[in-house]
Amino acid sequence: MGTLFSRRFFLGSAAAFGTLPTTLLAEPPTRSLRPVLRGEDLHKQAVPDVEAIIGDARLTGDLAFAVARTDTGEWLECRNEQMGTPPASVAKAVTALYALDALGPDHRFETRVAATGGVVDGEVQGDLLLVGGGDPTLDTNALADLAAQLKKAGVRSVKGGFKVYEAALPVMRQIDPEQPDHVGYNPAVSGLALNFNRVHFEWKRGNNGYAVSMDARSDRYRPEVLMAVMQVEDRSAPVYTYEERGDRDQWTVARGALGGGGSRWLPVRKPGLYAGDVFSTLARSQGIVLKQPEIIDSMPAGPETLVSRKSDALRPILEDMLRYSTNLTAEMVGIAATQARIGPVENLRASAAAMNRWAVMELGMTGPAMVDHSGLGDDSRMSALDMARAMLKVHGGGLREILKPFGMRDAQGRPMRDHPIAVDAKTGTLNFVSGLAGYMTATDGTVMAFAIFAADREERAKISREEREGPPGARSWNIRAKRVQQALIERWGALYTS
Repeated sequence: MGTLFSRRFFLGSAAAFGTLPTTLLAEPPTRSLRPVLRGEDLHKQAVPDVEAIIGDARLTGDLAFAVARTDTGEWLECRNEQMGTPPASVAKAVTALYALDALGPDHRFETRVAATGGVVDGEVQGDLLLVGGGDPTLDTNALADLAAQLKKAGVRSVKGGFKVYEAALPVMRQIDPEQPDHVGYNPAVSGLALNFNRVHFEWKRGNNGYAVSMDARSDRYRPEVLMAVMQVEDRSAPVYTYEERGDRDQWTVARGALGGGGSRWLPVRKPGLYAGDVFSTLARSQGIVLKQPEIIDSMPAGPETLVSRKSDALRPILEDMLRYSTNLTAEMVGIAATQARIGPVENLRASAAAMNRWAVMELGMTGPAMVDHSGLGDDSRMSALDMARAMLKVHGGGLREILKPFGMRDAQGRPMRDHPIAVDAKTGTLNFVSGLAGYMTATDGTVMAFAIFAADREERAKISREEREGPPGARSWNIRAKRVQQALIERWGALYTS
């Protein structure tokens, strides 16, 4: 662990773990642990046991968890702790650690506008290039700023073409092919991502039918796009269809599902063309007319960078990723971390495999089996023991500070601002899958690292691809799983404190 802790500010120093007995950190419990009450602890017998917690919540499927004290490394209670379970977005906590170790907390991603052939009297003599550098936070405002910088730099026209380079990261049509086509949390992945690779679809009913628009809106701009097209069709289902038509994302929507008006973000499947399309519009507003964007697979030799834009530092990017659980951010920073460590990879599975190996070496995990960096893929597996072990390993190194506070609730499900137990954790939710991992501080100051994974695989297996956005019963199941998570935290706060 010396490399991980000494090299990166985010992870602090190895001294934070100097008090933990090596055997406690290295060895998993040989059996599921159960609390043993001493005579002076008889008042704790009123604390519900795990089976009662599961029964009260009517939670079906498997429940796995592991919890340990951070000051001693002592494992307190475990159940099904070595069972491989889909971690959902809990996996993003591991991705954050992986990216920080490989790239460092101050790493910034750069998007550039470059030119071949030089610039003479304000005219680019060759091609103008929009070059993606893996920035997951690039938005329309940023592209508009680049276009304004280009004009300020004296560029007025371009003799050659307009080329877009997105291959700094592998280009993939979507994160998980098993998701419905229209869900915005499953966009394309590439080295150039605009607005999290989502396009804004808006509709409004008028006297002559529906007026629809597809744009790349921000708080400052609303440029319409040409590469994504929507057509309203007379049907009731399916609500959306998608088809790739040359250089366009072709969508249709069912007239019967639209109502009077509304909007939603749809995924972009051609991210380079999307960014190029929007940049062309924004450049035109600055008086710079560009030809149709053309995707290139490799960079020409020696282009001159004219203007560039750097992202925020990696640490706040990851804090936002953990807070809002942004899948595309996780995939892009995860692949960037892999390429910084071992060089180019072909796809998400290859990058996730590299992260799995890193987690074994650096976090002490024994069998992580991630297929991506976001946890969206259904084939990913992780045990509660491995996840809790990772939380224990990096405690004191800064992860807790960028995890989102977990809102404890009262019996009616209302948020409690004054709950005596403080929890900072990463949640994870898929249909009939719920995870939570992080840290809790009990009333006496005892800090525990934990992971809780619940999954009803039988119900999940029944879901068709078309139903995955909201299958029957999934929402109520996930609410029950969260009740179990809070009840377990309250149980540990009562049992394992003085």
